[in-house]
Amino acid sequence: MQNRTPRIPEQPAPNHRAETDARLTAELAAVVTGARRRALRDGDRQIDTAHLLHSLIESDPEVRASFAGGPQLARVLGYLVQRSIGYGLRWQGSVEDPGALAVASALPDARAEGWSPCAARAMEEAHRRARHRGQERAGGLDLLAALAADRECRAVEVLERAGVDAALLAARIVEAPGRG
Repeated sequence: MQNRTPRIPEQPAPNHRAETDARLTAELAAVVTGARRRALRDGDRQIDTAHLLHSLIESDPEVRASFAGGPQLARVLGYLVQRSIGYGLRWQGSVEDPGALAVASALPDARAEGWSPCAARAMEEAHRRARHRGQERAGGLDLLAALAADRECRAVEVLERAGVDAALLAARIVEAPGRG
C-alpha cells in the first residue's frame, strides 16, 4: 500500500526513532506519530508544540479530561483546527523558537529529525516528569504538563487564546494523585 501522506521535497524522510523509543508509552508514541503526520500534511518543516497539543487532545482521553469542561476544550480545538486548515494563528511553514538550543537528550539530533526546539524540550521534560514519578515511560499527561509549563511555546499561545490558564493547567496535572 502506498503512503498517502505527502512529503515536503526539501524535508528528509521521517525518522521514526521517537515512535519506537522505549521511553514512550504506546499512547504517546501514537501522539508523536500523529503530530509528525500533521506537520507533514500542513507543510510545516518541523513538529512543533501545537502539533503535539493537537495530537494529544485528539488521541488521549486523560488529556481531554484535564481541561475544565467541554467549552474550554472546544475553543482549544477550534484554534488548532483553524491553524491546520491555513487560517487563524498563522504559523504554517514557520519554525517555532528558531534561535533556541534544543534539549536533545530524549531525541538525539532533534533539529535534524524535524523537531522544533520547544517540542524537543517538551519531550525531554515529559521524560523527566515520568522519571521523577518513578516511571520508565512518559505519557500524555507528562507531555501536556510540559507543554503548558513552557511560556514560550505555541501550545501555550493556543491555550491562552482559548481562555485556558496554562500555568494552572500544568499545576493541576502535577498536583493530581500519582503525578507529583
